[in-house]
Amino acid sequence: MSFNPSSTFLFILAGIIILFVICQSLFFLVRAYKRGKTLGMDMVKIRQTIISTAVFTFAPAVSILLGVITLSKFLGLPLPWLRLSVIGAITYELPAATTTANALHVVLSETVTDPKVYTAIAWVMTLGIFPGLIWVPLFIRKIQGGLMKIKDKDSKWGDIMMTALFLGMISAFLGMVFADIRSGLKGWIPIFILLFSALLMGICGLLIKKCNLKWLENYALPISMLGAMVFAVFLTPLIGG
Repeated sequence: MSFNPSSTFLFILAGIIILFVICQSLFFLVRAYKRGKTLGMDMVKIRQTIISTAVFTFAPAVSILLGVITLSKFLGLPLPWLRLSVIGAITYELPAATTTANALHVVLSETVTDPKVYTAIAWVMTLGIFPGLIWVPLFIRKIQGGLMKIKDKDSKWGDIMMTALFLGMISAFLGMVFADIRSGLKGWIPIFILLFSALLMGICGLLIKKCNLKWLENYALPISMLGAMVFAVFLTPLIGG
């Protein structure tokens, strides 16, 4: 019997975990609401905060949905749905899955039907992000304390260091973009898509800054992702043949 990454059993397992997380979130929301009421806080403002927060979560959710759709093409729906609903991020999940698939010589344009390949990808995605669950509670105070000391001594160097850390994180993902540039023009497709996505993000940034469109801050990432995907759909057949 062939392995089905979108089987009912996997959907049930993922659904149970996601339902637990939702119930947990609702539990703390109710507790926080009741606590605010006990402390005599303005309940009108609390309700407005809850509603506005719920509304603005739809914008980041668009990029998450795009990640689920992208990964579901070869991993089925349950695993990407679970990963990106609970702990994962598209900036990590996709490179982790892609790197593992390439190491196993698996074509990403086809759905995984080998349980060993599926398990290997799931393990890499899990083990790669699992240390963060341990390091954050154990070392985050020391790391933040060190960064704050540097920033207090010299704010400019503090900003430079934070920018360097961010760029270092981003550079870790750029290897996948430039990996196939020696294969000819076809290998430059990811670079063209990256540049187009950056262009869209830059345009959104200008609109936010120059036109004071603050609401666009929550939609800049989904817009750049969607635009880059549409651009990829037209560019890939044109260059890739």
